[in-house]
Amino acid sequence: MFSSLYREEIKTNMLENLDLLVIGGGITGAGIALDAATRGMKVAVLEMQDFSAGTSSRSTKLIHGGLRYLKQFEIGVVTETGRERAIVYENGPHVTTPEWMMLPFYKGGTFGPFTTNIGLRVYDTLAGVEKDERRKMFKPEEALRREPLLNATGLKGAGYYVEYKTDDARLTIEVMKKAVEKGAHALNYMKITNLIYENNKVIGVEAEDQIDGTTQKYYAKKVVNAAGPWVDTLRELDNSKKGKHLRLTKGIHLVFDGERFPLKQAIYFDTPDGRMVFAIPREGKTYVGTTDTVYEGDIANPKMTIADRDYVLKAIDYMFPQVGIKPEDVESSWAGLRPLIHEEGKDPSEVSRKDEIFVSDSGFISIAGGKLTGYRKMAESIVDLVGKQLAEEEGRTFPSTQTKELRISGGSVGGSAGFPDFIKEKVELGLKIGLKEEVTKKLVQRYGSNIEILYDIYQRESQAQDETIDPVVLTMLRYAIDYESTYKPTDFFIRRTGALFFNISWVHEHKNEVVQYMAKALDWTNEQKLEYEKELEQALHDATHPLEQDHDN
Repeated sequence: MFSSLYREEIKTNMLENLDLLVIGGGITGAGIALDAATRGMKVAVLEMQDFSAGTSSRSTKLIHGGLRYLKQFEIGVVTETGRERAIVYENGPHVTTPEWMMLPFYKGGTFGPFTTNIGLRVYDTLAGVEKDERRKMFKPEEALRREPLLNATGLKGAGYYVEYKTDDARLTIEVMKKAVEKGAHALNYMKITNLIYENNKVIGVEAEDQIDGTTQKYYAKKVVNAAGPWVDTLRELDNSKKGKHLRLTKGIHLVFDGERFPLKQAIYFDTPDGRMVFAIPREGKTYVGTTDTVYEGDIANPKMTIADRDYVLKAIDYMFPQVGIKPEDVESSWAGLRPLIHEEGKDPSEVSRKDEIFVSDSGFISIAGGKLTGYRKMAESIVDLVGKQLAEEEGRTFPSTQTKELRISGGSVGGSAGFPDFIKEKVELGLKIGLKEEVTKKLVQRYGSNIEILYDIYQRESQAQDETIDPVVLTMLRYAIDYESTYKPTDFFIRRTGALFFNISWVHEHKNEVVQYMAKALDWTNEQKLEYEKELEQALHDATHPLEQDHDN
């Protein structure tokens, strides 16, 4: 049960005697829920906003093996993330795609032919990279042939290696759907207002439903704080924020139309001030980021400032001078926070991305730091700890992790090798029911093995001939409400479809009909309708209008 139409039933089901309650519905919380449920634990997840609304929908959207950690000699991080990357890909090829990345090097730059060659070779070995995806080295002519927009002045050549593109929010939702399929309970828009104690030990939480304002107490043997940027807020609630703490840094990305910035090849480059920046072609767009600035503003709403935008524009101008990029060329943008574990005297970009677990005197377990790529291993370490504690306290035993070869929701497509044939077969099926080829391909790519549910919805809804809403939009929306806990228009346009970032004109085109349909389907009050419309308009505004500066910075 993972539908917004059944919020009350899901709330009631969570009242059962839980082994584990997870606070936070980002990728870490979703991963923990899946790992725990597959080991036989009774688990529930509560998320204050929408699933993946924090860091997990605002990343660079790469499952990458951490090449830059090689520079910091974090051998363990490179080894683990490289191997995890392959697992994430196999378990969900529909949300993860290999992407050849070019790393150009210049006279006087951070990287040179020798260091790049050695670095990429070491990386291939540590990360266990498949033979056909191992690094290649290019002469300047070959680099420019593959990407004519590159700055040719002082170019000495380029390294060429594989990264993996992902849709971070859809990866999160597919992991969460699989957890629910395996018996977990998960609910968005549930804010933790208090922790409940007995004999100085955490035994539950009090949560306020952000939709209807009601409160409810939930009890569990173990409570895990996987709230990303809010981890320290909850540690403060537990009076256990001591020693190491989070340092939030902000990263922004800009999106351009592919015709205005016709990048052919993904590029990873260093700027004159030594930062590394990605420029990536995606779905007819090009996106570029990221920045790395210390952030002290509103955690729920980090925003791009003019200074952030101009920094990225300057980086584009440096690497792709002939594009002549301008502020008015920015089509959309997003800003996200990295919850890093603070290390004295270190620059934000040098701080380790390793995750750490904190267990307070009350038994409150927190996990902080880490990366999108490593979510499965982070989940494994938390559930190992919870399993060990339950074994000591109750004598119950749980198996080791079951997720290494477990396909996430939508991922049963015959693995990465079988996915192209799967796409072909399902596209043919889509054409037979009257869908256009380009639309069908996108749907199969996005929803993977869940595509037939969408085909059923399409056939059912197109027969109903509701002319007030486009039948393909309605198909995705209906699926999002019934199978993906979508409650607000921002859930749909930002996190279920990614359209606000990568197809903002589509959002403008369909927002009114989507709001009207959702208001009726979910029985919103007039106040709710106005509030959610306003929220969507604000999100559209924020994507295209930078702030002068961060309010609280």
